[in-house]
Amino acid sequence: MKHSTVTVAKDPSRPRGNRASHLKYRRSPFLVCYWSGKQLLIENFATGQRIGAAPLAITVLNFFDRWRSLREFLSQFTEYQAASLHDSLDLLVKHSILERSDRKPSPNERAMQSWAPWNPAAGFFHFSTRDVEFEAGLDEEFTVLRRLARIHPKPSPVKRYPRAKKVRLDWPKVGSEFPRVLLARRTWRRFSKQPVELAALGALLGLTWGVQGWIDIPRVGPLAIRTSPSGGSLHPIEAYLLARNVRGLRPGLYHYDGAAHRLDMLRHGASSRQFVRYLEGQWWFGGASFVVFMTAVFERTQWKYDYPRAYRAVLMEAGHLCQTFCLTATWLGLAPFCTIAFKDSLIEQALGVDGVSESVLYAAGAGTPPPDETQAHLGTMGAQVRWRR
Repeated sequence: MKHSTVTVAKDPSRPRGNRASHLKYRRSPFLVCYWSGKQLLIENFATGQRIGAAPLAITVLNFFDRWRSLREFLSQFTEYQAASLHDSLDLLVKHSILERSDRKPSPNERAMQSWAPWNPAAGFFHFSTRDVEFEAGLDEEFTVLRRLARIHPKPSPVKRYPRAKKVRLDWPKVGSEFPRVLLARRTWRRFSKQPVELAALGALLGLTWGVQGWIDIPRVGPLAIRTSPSGGSLHPIEAYLLARNVRGLRPGLYHYDGAAHRLDMLRHGASSRQFVRYLEGQWWFGGASFVVFMTAVFERTQWKYDYPRAYRAVLMEAGHLCQTFCLTATWLGLAPFCTIAFKDSLIEQALGVDGVSESVLYAAGAGTPPPDETQAHLGTMGAQVRWRR
């Protein structure tokens, strides 16, 4: 991320010119400061703006702990050139490090007020991990992996204690249906042109995101019961369906109402190109029949858990639901996939959510398996699977 640098030159000269006396300034409540090498960086994580600064900038920001006027600022730092102070102030405002009384906060900054108990830890992580660029293709990705493995060998996939006493366990029997579903789950990258049946889609949505029942808590209200766990049974995750090739369902964008078990159409139309665009150029998912975008309505969790660790719970719950989705899809004979490589802001714009009070966290989709289904999930990796006997 590129950034400007704030510097202030020393000079006891008097301020030049006049500025509107009614203007006041205050530091943003969404700031973090850290060093990158020898450079001090100040970042507003709600807006994504960042500047490089001299340590004096911390003193300036400390001065603006509340609304203060330009006159107060100049009288406090008389040993510095007035012109330099003016320029520094403008730069801090431009990069949203300082707020100015005649300017409204950005939509993200207004929405982030509800995150106050979670900030800065959760807010900084949330915004720092949005709209990330990813590798464009499988071939490029594995070229990078092979190069990386030559420079730094891959860490061991398992941990061992050679000197510990060993207790041998029998491997689980896999003859029944549930173990077979677990072992059959894969990430698929190729799909047939056959549509997914609406009944299968309905079963998948209902068993993953559908409300199975309610618990009525006196003087609190009803709590939903779903097939995946949720902290406090608050269930912050919502599901939006982008359907392209489902028999009996018009292509388009839908919201899944888990309580009523129905789809609400938000927008007509869906295409393979749209799938690829939303999923960061991952062309191998363009042949899927549908993709589900999981969003989090954060206030549901924030209502009870007013500490930033709860942000972890929201992420974990998206993971719980995704595994339920993948296993259920496998059980239904579908070819599921999931990914966190997607264009956050583009998807949120399509969904009509702001990315703060409600934000996309995960994407999962499926299609029908191609005829050569035994190898289709491997895509172009060229990998070989060794099964334990």
